[in-house]
Amino acid sequence: MRVIIVGASALGHDLSKKLIEKGDEVVLIERDPNRAKEMAETLDCTVIKMEGTRPDALEKAGIDEADAIVTCTDQDQNNIIIGLIGKSYNVTEVIIRTDDLQFQEVAKKLDFRRVINPSQIASTIISDALRGVNTIELSALVRGDVRFLSLMTDEKLEGKEISDLSLPERSAFIGLYRNGEFILAQEGPRFRPNDELIIVTRAEHVNSIYDLQSRPGED
Repeated sequence: MRVIIVGASALGHDLSKKLIEKGDEVVLIERDPNRAKEMAETLDCTVIKMEGTRPDALEKAGIDEADAIVTCTDQDQNNIIIGLIGKSYNVTEVIIRTDDLQFQEVAKKLDFRRVINPSQIASTIISDALRGVNTIELSALVRGDVRFLSLMTDEKLEGKEISDLSLPERSAFIGLYRNGEFILAQEGPRFRPNDELIIVTRAEHVNSIYDLQSRPGED
């Protein structure tokens, strides 16, 4: 797999190391010359010293042949811009890192399927630990070809119920987030724009479920 990582932050550096160890081809883009030099000396990958929001930097990194692009800069705005460029090149996997919840919502509304907020994940686990709650990490639940998906609704799904959606076999609607509140599927909510649906499925059905945003189901 060829992966472009933009931003040699702690996350970008650690991710690069892990992917290299697994045998993936990594290209790291970092604008800071000192940081780029350090990465080039310590990582067995191509390091490009350029501004990651520039299309020519991504072209130099081989975005036309990339299987994935991961944005790890410390600027949420830049991460979204880089992600949009990645989508314009039809990169299969575009993963956005955000720190600000406002930009996390913006990224989801722009139809980014993979949006990671490391500080939110860490703070939730720590908060639970302080209350004596043993949080099960999602990574421990995802085994084999099982996948948990987050799908943002729009006006095409407004007013519909889960029974109106044609989910693939061996898939299930768990619930949805609305204005910070989680509503279980058993409560039978009718969808509103910008609801975040949580669905469990098999890896082979991921793309068909995301197609529900443009194919709302049978009337």
